[in-house]
Amino acid sequence: MLNISNLTTESRNGATMHLDNMSIDEFLSVMNAEDSKVAQAVKQELPVIRKVVIAAVNAFRQKGRLIYIGAGTSGRLGVLDAAECIPTFGTPPGMVRCVIAGGQKAIQSAVEGAEDNELLAKVDLSQLQIGPRDMIIGISASGRTPYVISGLKYAKKHGAMTASISCNKRAVMSRFADLSIEVDVGPEVLTGSTRLKAGTAQKMMLNMISTAAMIGIGKVYKNLMVDVQPTNEKLIERSKRIIAEAAEIDLLLAEQYYKKANGHVKKAIVMALLKCDLPTAEKRLAKSSGVVRSALY
Repeated sequence: MLNISNLTTESRNGATMHLDNMSIDEFLSVMNAEDSKVAQAVKQELPVIRKVVIAAVNAFRQKGRLIYIGAGTSGRLGVLDAAECIPTFGTPPGMVRCVIAGGQKAIQSAVEGAEDNELLAKVDLSQLQIGPRDMIIGISASGRTPYVISGLKYAKKHGAMTASISCNKRAVMSRFADLSIEVDVGPEVLTGSTRLKAGTAQKMMLNMISTAAMIGIGKVYKNLMVDVQPTNEKLIERSKRIIAEAAEIDLLLAEQYYKKANGHVKKAIVMALLKCDLPTAEKRLAKSSGVVRSALY
């Protein structure tokens, strides 16, 4: 029988032993107090998270991919982070993605036995044809999910850089990753419900990794999303505001540059700041590998 009694994520929280007898106010207060511990726990792992970010940037610079692999809540958080990179940073769909135990069906409902299926992980990753240019991050609150561990083993066998994110110290999964992040957020308010503090910690770390990696490859200028894709009315207006703020010009002028750049935010910013034409902006961005700040000098 599998022994999970030694996992922090499965232990009982002394502050919530009478959870079912608390008033709503008492419950919300204690949950808020427990949630406040998460950021501090993540802070302890910043040195390792830094290394993971560097590895992800290196993967992107080699035209590789960042691929998350997880099951249950952990997998769904990976799916969310990967999906959000597309509208936020203008990434192609395959650049950041997530493999989740049970496939698309598992995003909305539980797929029985999927997280224990080691063969399934190999099949799922084999379809992506991963290789030495890719970065694979395994996500598991317990740090012992067979599907994720199998995926990490498969990734290493095919030369990919690997990292793991778990919410238990001395996690089994850490043995199979080049870089291992272990964040101990303490017992959950509701025993074993790792969608709570563990999920929050995982979301924080995925936000850090993907955002820092995108900054590293030039998808941000100052604190602006300069590779946003204007695919709807809201994003078109956001694009114009970004141009206005980056170039410190009014919205009317920003709209003119937006049109001259054919809706390409980076090009419009370079045109506005250097007062140059579109071909010049394109050449400068090509020379700087798409980094706006470097293109200005």
